[in-house]
Amino acid sequence: MKYNFDETIDRCHTDALKIDAVREDLLPMWVADMDFKTPDFIMDALADRCKHPIIGYTVRTNVWHDAIVNWCKSQYSWIIKRENIGFVSGIVNGIANALHCFVKPGSKVMILPPVYHPFRMIVKADGCEVVNCKLLIKNERYYIDYDSFEKHIKDCKALIFCNPHNPGGRVWSLDELRHISEICNKYNILVISDEIHCDLTYPEFKHIPYATVSEEAAQNSITFMAPSKTFNCAGLSSSQYIILNKSYINQFAEYLESNEFNMGHVFAYFPAVKGFTQEGKEWISELLQYVEGNVKYIYDFINRHMPKVKIMIPEASFLVFIDFRGLGFDHDKLVDFIKNKAKLALNDGEMFGPGGEGFMRMNVGTPRANIVQAMKQLYEDYNSEVINF
Repeated sequence: MKYNFDETIDRCHTDALKIDAVREDLLPMWVADMDFKTPDFIMDALADRCKHPIIGYTVRTNVWHDAIVNWCKSQYSWIIKRENIGFVSGIVNGIANALHCFVKPGSKVMILPPVYHPFRMIVKADGCEVVNCKLLIKNERYYIDYDSFEKHIKDCKALIFCNPHNPGGRVWSLDELRHISEICNKYNILVISDEIHCDLTYPEFKHIPYATVSEEAAQNSITFMAPSKTFNCAGLSSSQYIILNKSYINQFAEYLESNEFNMGHVFAYFPAVKGFTQEGKEWISELLQYVEGNVKYIYDFINRHMPKVKIMIPEASFLVFIDFRGLGFDHDKLVDFIKNKAKLALNDGEMFGPGGEGFMRMNVGTPRANIVQAMKQLYEDYNSEVINF
Protein backbone atom coordinates (compact mmCIF):
# COMPACT_ATOMS: atom_id res chain seq x y z
CA MET A 1 0.00 0.00 0.00
CA LYS A 2 1.13 3.54 -0.69
CA TYR A 3 0.03 4.77 2.73
CA ASN A 4 1.31 3.31 6.00
CA PHE A 5 -1.68 3.14 8.32
CA ASP A 6 0.24 0.97 10.78
CA GLU A 7 2.46 3.87 11.74
CA THR A 8 1.96 4.94 15.35
CA ILE A 9 2.07 8.72 15.80
CA ASP A 10 2.41 10.31 19.22
CA ARG A 11 -0.31 12.94 19.47
CA CYS A 12 0.21 13.78 23.14
CA HIS A 13 0.65 17.44 24.04
CA THR A 14 -0.53 18.64 20.61
CA ASP A 15 -3.82 19.97 22.04
CA ALA A 16 -5.55 17.02 20.36
CA LEU A 17 -9.05 16.75 21.83
CA LYS A 18 -9.02 12.98 21.45
CA ILE A 19 -5.84 12.58 23.48
CA ASP A 20 -5.35 15.53 25.79
CA ALA A 21 -8.95 15.75 27.02
CA VAL A 22 -9.03 12.32 28.65
CA ARG A 23 -7.15 10.56 31.41
CA GLU A 24 -3.64 9.46 30.50
CA ASP A 25 -4.32 5.86 31.52
CA LEU A 26 -7.14 5.47 28.96
CA LEU A 27 -6.67 4.21 25.41
CA PRO A 28 -8.43 6.99 23.43
CA MET A 29 -10.86 5.60 20.84
CA TRP A 30 -13.70 8.10 21.04
CA VAL A 31 -14.04 11.44 19.20
CA ALA A 32 -14.29 11.02 15.43
CA ASP A 33 -10.90 11.90 14.10
CA MET A 34 -8.37 9.29 13.00
CA ASP A 35 -4.87 8.55 14.25
CA PHE A 36 -3.46 8.34 10.72
CA LYS A 37 -1.33 11.01 9.12
CA THR A 38 -3.26 13.63 7.23
CA PRO A 39 -2.30 12.78 3.63
CA ASP A 40 0.71 14.50 2.11
CA PHE A 41 -1.25 16.12 -0.69
CA ILE A 42 -2.97 18.27 1.93
CA MET A 43 -0.01 18.74 4.26
CA ASP A 44 2.24 19.78 1.37
CA ALA A 45 -0.29 22.39 0.24
CA LEU A 46 -0.38 23.85 3.75
CA ALA A 47 3.41 23.91 3.94
CA ASP A 48 3.69 25.61 0.55
CA ARG A 49 1.20 28.28 1.59
CA CYS A 50 3.17 28.91 4.78
CA LYS A 51 6.19 29.83 2.69
CA HIS A 52 4.41 33.04 1.72
CA PRO A 53 5.12 35.69 4.37
CA ILE A 54 1.58 37.08 4.66
CA ILE A 55 -1.41 35.29 6.19
CA GLY A 56 -4.36 37.50 5.33
CA TYR A 57 -8.04 37.39 4.55
CA THR A 58 -8.84 34.68 2.03
CA VAL A 59 -11.39 34.37 -0.73
CA ARG A 60 -12.62 31.08 -2.11
CA THR A 61 -12.25 30.83 -5.86
CA ASN A 62 -13.91 28.79 -8.56
CA VAL A 63 -11.19 26.19 -8.08
CA TRP A 64 -12.86 25.28 -4.77
CA HIS A 65 -16.34 25.22 -6.29
CA ASP A 66 -15.21 23.17 -9.27
CA ALA A 67 -13.50 20.60 -7.04
CA ILE A 68 -16.82 19.95 -5.29
CA VAL A 69 -18.83 19.96 -8.52
CA ASN A 70 -16.48 17.42 -10.11
CA TRP A 71 -16.34 15.26 -6.98
CA CYS A 72 -20.11 15.01 -6.65
CA LYS A 73 -20.35 14.05 -10.31
CA SER A 74 -17.60 11.42 -10.26
CA GLN A 75 -18.43 9.89 -6.89
CA TYR A 76 -22.22 10.14 -6.75
CA SER A 77 -23.39 10.94 -10.29
CA TRP A 78 -24.83 14.11 -8.79
CA ILE A 79 -24.89 17.03 -11.20
CA ILE A 80 -24.68 20.35 -9.39
CA LYS A 81 -23.47 23.82 -10.31
CA ARG A 82 -21.16 26.33 -8.67
CA GLU A 83 -24.11 28.44 -7.59
CA ASN A 84 -25.54 25.50 -5.61
CA ILE A 85 -22.55 25.43 -3.25
CA GLY A 86 -21.57 27.48 -0.23
CA PHE A 87 -18.96 27.32 2.53
CA VAL A 88 -19.41 26.69 6.24
CA SER A 89 -16.64 26.10 8.72
CA GLY A 90 -18.28 22.98 10.12
CA ILE A 91 -21.38 20.88 9.63
CA VAL A 92 -22.63 21.30 13.20
CA ASN A 93 -22.63 25.08 12.96
CA GLY A 94 -23.96 24.78 9.42
CA ILE A 95 -26.98 22.84 10.65
CA ALA A 96 -27.43 25.26 13.54
CA ASN A 97 -27.45 28.18 11.10
CA ALA A 98 -29.90 26.38 8.83
CA LEU A 99 -32.30 26.02 11.76
CA HIS A 100 -31.82 29.69 12.66
CA CYS A 101 -32.53 30.65 9.07
CA PHE A 102 -35.47 28.40 8.18
CA VAL A 103 -37.14 27.20 11.40
CA LYS A 104 -38.88 29.43 13.93
CA PRO A 105 -38.23 28.95 17.66
CA GLY A 106 -40.86 26.72 19.23
CA SER A 107 -41.18 24.56 16.13
CA LYS A 108 -40.78 20.79 16.23
CA VAL A 109 -37.74 19.18 14.61
CA MET A 110 -37.37 15.43 14.18
CA ILE A 111 -34.23 13.35 14.65
CA LEU A 112 -33.77 9.57 14.39
CA PRO A 113 -31.99 8.37 17.55
CA PRO A 114 -29.70 6.94 18.51
CA VAL A 115 -27.94 9.54 16.40
CA TYR A 116 -25.10 12.05 16.44
CA HIS A 117 -25.74 13.90 19.69
CA PRO A 118 -25.20 17.53 18.52
CA PHE A 119 -28.43 17.21 16.51
CA ARG A 120 -30.41 17.18 19.74
CA MET A 121 -28.27 19.89 21.29
CA ILE A 122 -28.66 22.18 18.27
CA VAL A 123 -32.43 21.84 18.21
CA LYS A 124 -32.76 22.62 21.91
CA ALA A 125 -30.33 25.52 21.73
CA ASP A 126 -32.39 27.01 18.90
CA GLY A 127 -35.49 27.01 21.10
CA CYS A 128 -37.15 24.22 19.15
CA GLU A 129 -38.71 20.98 20.37
CA VAL A 130 -36.93 17.69 19.68
CA VAL A 131 -39.14 14.95 18.27
CA ASN A 132 -37.54 11.50 18.50
CA CYS A 133 -38.34 8.72 16.04
CA LYS A 134 -36.38 5.84 17.48
CA LEU A 135 -34.67 3.52 15.01
CA LEU A 136 -35.41 -0.20 15.00
CA ILE A 137 -32.75 -2.90 15.30
CA LYS A 138 -32.95 -6.07 13.22
CA ASN A 139 -29.96 -8.42 13.07
CA GLU A 140 -27.63 -5.78 14.49
CA ARG A 141 -28.65 -3.26 11.82
CA TYR A 142 -30.73 -0.09 12.08
CA TYR A 143 -33.99 0.45 10.21
CA ILE A 144 -36.53 3.27 10.17
CA ASP A 145 -39.95 2.77 11.75
CA TYR A 146 -41.97 4.43 8.99
CA ASP A 147 -45.30 4.23 10.85
CA SER A 148 -43.82 6.15 13.77
CA PHE A 149 -41.95 8.42 11.37
CA GLU A 150 -45.09 9.56 9.56
CA LYS A 151 -47.15 9.79 12.75
CA HIS A 152 -44.72 12.16 14.45
CA ILE A 153 -43.36 14.20 11.56
CA LYS A 154 -46.73 15.66 10.59
CA ASP A 155 -46.37 18.50 13.07
CA CYS A 156 -42.65 19.09 12.48
CA LYS A 157 -40.99 21.77 10.39
CA ALA A 158 -37.74 19.96 9.69
CA LEU A 159 -35.91 16.63 9.83
CA ILE A 160 -32.20 16.45 10.63
CA PHE A 161 -31.10 13.29 8.86
CA CYS A 162 -27.79 11.43 9.22
CA ASN A 163 -26.79 9.83 5.88
CA PRO A 164 -24.73 7.64 6.38
CA HIS A 165 -25.84 7.06 9.94
CA ASN A 166 -23.66 7.88 12.93
CA PRO A 167 -23.15 5.93 15.18
CA GLY A 168 -24.66 2.85 13.51
CA GLY A 169 -22.83 3.12 10.20
CA ARG A 170 -25.91 2.44 8.09
CA VAL A 171 -25.81 3.45 4.43
CA TRP A 172 -29.45 4.10 3.64
CA SER A 173 -30.75 2.39 0.49
CA LEU A 174 -32.55 4.09 -2.38
CA ASP A 175 -35.86 2.57 -1.29
CA GLU A 176 -35.39 3.85 2.25
CA LEU A 177 -34.50 7.33 1.05
CA ARG A 178 -37.48 7.40 -1.30
CA HIS A 179 -39.81 6.41 1.51
CA ILE A 180 -38.46 9.22 3.69
CA SER A 181 -38.75 11.66 0.81
CA GLU A 182 -42.35 10.72 0.03
CA ILE A 183 -43.43 11.29 3.64
CA CYS A 184 -41.46 14.52 4.03
CA ASN A 185 -42.76 15.91 0.75
CA LYS A 186 -46.30 15.01 1.78
CA TYR A 187 -46.04 17.23 4.87
CA ASN A 188 -43.67 19.84 3.42
CA ILE A 189 -40.82 18.99 5.79
CA LEU A 190 -37.42 20.57 5.21
CA VAL A 191 -34.77 17.84 5.26
CA ILE A 192 -31.34 18.83 6.56
CA SER A 193 -29.05 15.99 5.50
CA ASP A 194 -25.71 15.50 7.24
CA GLU A 195 -23.60 13.49 4.78
CA ILE A 196 -20.16 14.04 6.30
CA HIS A 197 -19.29 10.32 6.25
CA CYS A 198 -20.41 9.75 2.66
CA ASP A 199 -16.92 9.51 1.15
CA LEU A 200 -16.08 6.72 3.59
CA THR A 201 -18.72 4.29 2.33
CA TYR A 202 -17.29 0.81 1.92
CA PRO A 203 -17.00 -0.50 -1.67
CA GLU A 204 -19.79 -3.07 -1.29
CA PHE A 205 -22.27 -0.29 -0.50
CA LYS A 206 -23.31 2.87 -2.33
CA HIS A 207 -23.90 6.28 -0.82
CA ILE A 208 -26.89 8.07 -2.33
CA PRO A 209 -27.21 11.81 -1.60
CA TYR A 210 -30.69 12.48 -0.27
CA ALA A 211 -31.23 15.32 -2.75
CA THR A 212 -30.81 12.94 -5.71
CA VAL A 213 -33.78 10.77 -4.77
CA SER A 214 -36.39 12.93 -6.52
CA GLU A 215 -36.95 16.45 -7.75
CA GLU A 216 -39.10 17.09 -4.69
CA ALA A 217 -36.28 15.97 -2.42
CA ALA A 218 -33.85 18.17 -4.32
CA GLN A 219 -36.06 21.21 -3.91
CA ASN A 220 -36.83 20.71 -0.23
CA SER A 221 -33.49 19.83 1.31
CA ILE A 222 -30.12 21.14 2.42
CA THR A 223 -27.12 18.83 2.11
CA PHE A 224 -23.98 19.23 4.21
CA MET A 225 -20.75 17.49 3.18
CA ALA A 226 -17.09 17.92 4.10
CA PRO A 227 -13.60 16.63 3.35
CA SER A 228 -12.70 16.71 7.04
CA LYS A 229 -13.51 13.11 8.05
CA THR A 230 -12.42 11.78 4.68
CA PHE A 231 -8.89 13.16 4.79
CA ASN A 232 -8.50 13.40 8.59
CA CYS A 233 -8.20 17.17 8.74
CA ALA A 234 -11.06 18.25 11.00
CA GLY A 235 -8.85 20.94 12.51
CA LEU A 236 -8.97 22.89 9.24
CA SER A 237 -12.71 23.64 9.74
CA SER A 238 -13.81 23.11 6.15
CA SER A 239 -17.29 22.04 5.04
CA GLN A 240 -19.78 22.82 2.32
CA TYR A 241 -23.52 22.99 1.86
CA ILE A 242 -25.36 22.17 -1.34
CA ILE A 243 -28.83 23.56 -2.05
CA LEU A 244 -30.65 23.19 -5.34
CA ASN A 245 -33.66 25.31 -4.43
CA LYS A 246 -32.79 28.80 -5.69
CA SER A 247 -34.90 30.58 -3.11
CA TYR A 248 -33.44 28.54 -0.26
CA ILE A 249 -29.83 29.04 -1.26
CA ASN A 250 -30.31 32.78 -1.72
CA GLN A 251 -31.91 33.03 1.70
CA PHE A 252 -29.26 30.90 3.40
CA ALA A 253 -26.33 32.59 1.68
CA GLU A 254 -27.68 36.00 2.66
CA TYR A 255 -28.15 34.86 6.26
CA LEU A 256 -24.59 33.51 6.49
CA GLU A 257 -23.08 36.55 4.82
CA SER A 258 -24.93 38.99 7.07
CA ASN A 259 -23.50 37.21 10.11
CA GLU A 260 -20.05 36.69 8.56
CA PHE A 261 -20.41 32.90 8.80
CA ASN A 262 -19.54 32.21 5.17
CA MET A 263 -15.78 32.80 5.08
CA GLY A 264 -12.99 30.31 5.65
CA HIS A 265 -9.51 30.96 7.00
CA VAL A 266 -6.42 30.84 4.82
CA PHE A 267 -6.11 27.02 4.95
CA ALA A 268 -9.83 26.14 4.85
CA TYR A 269 -10.16 25.52 1.12
CA PHE A 270 -7.19 23.18 0.67
CA PRO A 271 -8.95 19.98 1.85
CA ALA A 272 -11.51 20.08 -0.97
CA VAL A 273 -9.19 21.45 -3.64
CA LYS A 274 -6.39 18.97 -2.92
CA GLY A 275 -8.48 16.06 -1.66
CA PHE A 276 -11.26 15.86 -4.21
CA THR A 277 -8.90 14.50 -6.85
CA GLN A 278 -7.67 11.18 -8.19
CA GLU A 279 -5.01 11.17 -5.50
CA GLY A 280 -7.74 11.61 -2.92
CA LYS A 281 -9.61 8.63 -4.36
CA GLU A 282 -6.51 6.48 -3.97
CA TRP A 283 -6.16 7.56 -0.33
CA ILE A 284 -9.81 6.69 0.37
CA SER A 285 -9.48 3.28 -1.27
CA GLU A 286 -6.49 2.30 0.85
CA LEU A 287 -7.95 3.84 4.01
CA LEU A 288 -11.20 1.90 3.70
CA GLN A 289 -9.34 -1.34 3.03
CA TYR A 290 -7.37 -0.85 6.23
CA VAL A 291 -10.31 0.27 8.38
CA GLU A 292 -12.42 -2.66 7.17
CA GLY A 293 -9.59 -4.89 8.36
CA ASN A 294 -9.87 -3.27 11.80
CA VAL A 295 -13.61 -3.87 11.85
CA LYS A 296 -13.15 -7.50 10.84
CA TYR A 297 -10.57 -8.01 13.57
CA ILE A 298 -12.96 -6.64 16.20
CA TYR A 299 -15.91 -8.62 14.87
CA ASP A 300 -13.98 -11.91 14.81
CA PHE A 301 -12.45 -11.28 18.24
CA ILE A 302 -15.73 -10.44 19.92
CA ASN A 303 -17.55 -13.37 18.34
CA ARG A 304 -14.81 -15.75 19.44
CA HIS A 305 -14.11 -14.46 22.93
CA MET A 306 -17.06 -12.35 24.13
CA PRO A 307 -20.30 -13.98 22.94
CA LYS A 308 -22.49 -11.76 25.10
CA VAL A 309 -21.31 -8.68 23.18
CA LYS A 310 -22.55 -7.81 19.68
CA ILE A 311 -21.17 -5.45 17.06
CA MET A 312 -22.99 -3.41 14.44
CA ILE A 313 -20.82 -3.84 11.37
CA PRO A 314 -20.61 -0.38 9.77
CA GLU A 315 -21.32 0.11 6.10
CA ALA A 316 -19.51 3.44 6.15
CA SER A 317 -17.06 5.38 8.33
CA PHE A 318 -14.51 4.38 10.95
CA LEU A 319 -16.95 4.25 13.86
CA VAL A 320 -18.30 1.03 15.35
CA PHE A 321 -21.35 0.82 17.63
CA ILE A 322 -20.91 -2.06 20.08
CA ASP A 323 -23.87 -3.61 21.90
CA PHE A 324 -23.06 -4.55 25.50
CA ARG A 325 -26.66 -5.09 26.59
CA GLY A 326 -26.12 -8.83 26.81
CA LEU A 327 -23.85 -8.31 29.80
CA GLY A 328 -26.82 -7.32 31.95
CA PHE A 329 -25.07 -4.26 33.35
CA ASP A 330 -26.93 -1.12 34.26
CA HIS A 331 -25.64 2.07 32.72
CA ASP A 332 -23.32 3.11 35.52
CA LYS A 333 -21.73 -0.34 35.72
CA LEU A 334 -21.16 -0.43 31.96
CA VAL A 335 -19.47 2.96 32.02
CA ASP A 336 -17.34 1.85 34.96
CA PHE A 337 -16.46 -1.40 33.20
CA ILE A 338 -15.29 0.35 30.04
CA LYS A 339 -13.56 3.30 31.64
CA ASN A 340 -12.16 2.07 34.93
CA LYS A 341 -11.68 -1.64 34.27
CA ALA A 342 -10.92 -1.99 30.54
CA LYS A 343 -9.30 1.48 30.56
CA LEU A 344 -10.84 2.53 27.24
CA ALA A 345 -12.09 6.00 26.31
CA LEU A 346 -15.18 5.32 24.17
CA ASN A 347 -18.33 7.32 23.46
CA ASP A 348 -21.14 6.42 25.84
CA GLY A 349 -24.12 5.18 23.83
CA GLU A 350 -26.59 7.12 25.98
CA MET A 351 -25.26 10.38 24.58
CA PHE A 352 -26.82 9.46 21.22
CA GLY A 353 -30.32 9.47 22.68
CA PRO A 354 -33.08 6.88 23.09
CA GLY A 355 -31.94 3.45 21.94
CA GLY A 356 -28.29 4.12 22.74
CA GLU A 357 -28.48 2.64 26.22
CA GLY A 358 -26.14 -0.30 26.67
CA PHE A 359 -24.01 0.64 23.65
CA MET A 360 -20.56 2.17 23.26
CA ARG A 361 -19.12 3.81 20.14
CA MET A 362 -15.54 2.90 19.25
CA ASN A 363 -13.36 4.83 16.80
CA VAL A 364 -11.42 2.25 14.76
CA GLY A 365 -9.60 4.79 12.58
CA THR A 366 -6.34 3.89 14.29
CA PRO A 367 -3.33 1.61 13.74
CA ARG A 368 -4.04 -2.11 14.10
CA ALA A 369 -1.81 -2.28 17.17
CA ASN A 370 -4.29 -0.08 19.03
CA ILE A 371 -7.19 -2.31 17.97
CA VAL A 372 -5.34 -5.39 19.23
CA GLN A 373 -4.55 -3.64 22.53
CA ALA A 374 -8.14 -2.46 22.97
CA MET A 375 -9.50 -5.98 22.46
CA LYS A 376 -6.89 -7.37 24.88
CA GLN A 377 -7.94 -4.91 27.58
CA LEU A 378 -11.63 -5.54 26.95
CA TYR A 379 -11.18 -9.31 27.00
CA GLU A 380 -9.17 -9.37 30.21
CA ASP A 381 -11.83 -7.47 32.09
CA TYR A 382 -14.64 -9.34 30.34
CA ASN A 383 -13.27 -12.48 31.94
CA SER A 384 -12.83 -10.95 35.38
CA GLU A 385 -16.02 -8.88 35.46
CA VAL A 386 -18.59 -10.58 33.23
CA ILE A 387 -18.06 -14.26 33.86
CA ASN A 388 -18.28 -13.66 37.58
CA PHE A 389 -21.12 -11.13 37.40
